[in-house]
Amino acid sequence: MNMKLSSIALAAAFAFATAAQAQTNDRSARKAEEDRIEQQAKADKAKCESLSGNAQDVCQAEAKAKEKTAKAELNAKYDKSARAQRNAADTKAEGQYEVAKQRCDDKKGQEKDACMAQAKATHEKAKAQIQAQFDQRKDTTAATGNTSEKPKRQ
Repeated sequence: MNMKLSSIALAAAFAFATAAQAQTNDRSARKAEEDRIEQQAKADKAKCESLSGNAQDVCQAEAKAKEKTAKAELNAKYDKSARAQRNAADTKAEGQYEVAKQRCDDKKGQEKDACMAQAKATHEKAKAQIQAQFDQRKDTTAATGNTSEKPKRQ
C-alpha cells in the first residue's frame, strides 16, 4: 500500500516537474525570439541611416512595420486565441498601409492622390477580409460549440 502511494506521488511530482520545465522552455524560447526580433529591427533601422529623403522614410516605415508584425505574430504563436490571431493580421495590414502611404509621398499632384486612394482602398479591402475571416471563425465556433477564447466575466 505504501509502495503504491509512493509511486503515485512520484508520478505526480514528475508530471508537474515536466510541465514546469516545458513552461520554462517556452518562456526562454519566446524571449530568444523577442531578442532576435529586436536585433533584426535595429539592423533594419541602421540600414536606413545611409539613405536620405523619402527613401529613408520608406525604409524606416518598412523596418517599423516588419518589427511590429513580427512581434504580433510571435504573440499569436504563443497565445493561440482568436484575439491574438486577429491582432497579428490587423498589425500586418496597418504596417502595409503605412509603408504604402510613405511610398506615395514621392509622388506629386493627381498621381499622389491616386496613389493614396489606392493605398487606402487596399487597406480597406485587407481589413474587410480580416473581418470576414474572423466572423467566419466565430460562426464556425458558435455552430460547433468549441471556443478557443476564455469566457468573459460579467
